[in-house]
Amino acid sequence: MKEQKKRERPFPDFMADVLNYGALNLAMGIGYRLGLFDAMDGLSGPKSAGDIAEEARLDPRYVTEWLGVMVCGGVVDILAGKNDEDLFFLPKEHADLLTRRAGEANLGVYTQEIPLLSVCALEPVAEGFATGKGVSYDHYPNFQRFMTELADAKHRRVLVDRFLPSVDGGRLIRRLESGIRVCDLGCGEGVAVLLMAEAFSRSEFVGIELSAEALAAAESAARRQRATNVRFIEADAARLAQDPALVSSFDYVTAFDAIHDQSRPEEALVSAYAILRPGGAFSMVDIAANSRMADNRDHPMGPFLYTVSLMHCMPVGKVNGGAGLGMMWGRQKAEEMLKQAGFSSVSAEEIPDDPFNLHFFCRKTG
Repeated sequence: MKEQKKRERPFPDFMADVLNYGALNLAMGIGYRLGLFDAMDGLSGPKSAGDIAEEARLDPRYVTEWLGVMVCGGVVDILAGKNDEDLFFLPKEHADLLTRRAGEANLGVYTQEIPLLSVCALEPVAEGFATGKGVSYDHYPNFQRFMTELADAKHRRVLVDRFLPSVDGGRLIRRLESGIRVCDLGCGEGVAVLLMAEAFSRSEFVGIELSAEALAAAESAARRQRATNVRFIEADAARLAQDPALVSSFDYVTAFDAIHDQSRPEEALVSAYAILRPGGAFSMVDIAANSRMADNRDHPMGPFLYTVSLMHCMPVGKVNGGAGLGMMWGRQKAEEMLKQAGFSSVSAEEIPDDPFNLHFFCRKTG
């Protein structure tokens, strides 16, 4: 039996860390949402709580209390000003990870995730422990908007400029420029689809999504962008193989962190295979983890990722007797399921500037 990893600190100290960091995450999530980190980043030098509140257009008393959390948590520096007034400063190296300007390096956006999931689904998830039932998307009305914000932070600077040029040794980008048909499974509010459509005007893009609310937001964004090479379809990814109009109709299919949320992920992967033309390619981007829980003990974000899965990915995947695969299904399980879906060529590749995910690149032969 493999020896359990030893804790570096006594358990009482560890529990103090848990309580402190849990509280810190909540306050950082509030600060990120309200633009406090961005406001502090835009100020020149240390400022008073009143100055920061004015810049962020927020109440100074609330901002002062929030700053207390940030100072004790080591996120914000405190200095003594004239007349011993407290002044506050967000170091640049912290702002580089906590503000919206951080782009793909933005970790601040993730601080919203656990608080938001707690508000959305704490009670139904707790009930699920007793009933075994899943939790429907109806319980996550605000989470879809957060996922759009997260996708925007992840894709805005990376998808077109770095990820797509890395696919298939650069051959994909040349095909996109010439004109091919592309489908994005679980497109949400269409961030990735619209970015690709804007960059590759000769290609045609179709977004597939089950949530009517998300699709309405995607279509509204497409109208604002005046994108004429985009179409959105409300459909269950697990049923696409049964639609003659979609079978063998795409040159390239993508799924960005979407397959592990499916209630029938095996059928969704079969659909991805079925809608590809012979010789077509499938890019599945999903969490970089191992399929054996014991092998994830040293994962630097293991507790966070398992919690997100517990509060969202696994329960939505259990709806209507679904598989409940969960976010941490892991590389080995993913490769096995892709091959079972029909893909004979499967490679798991690291993604430039994305330590969270792996790129599973698959080819439909024949």
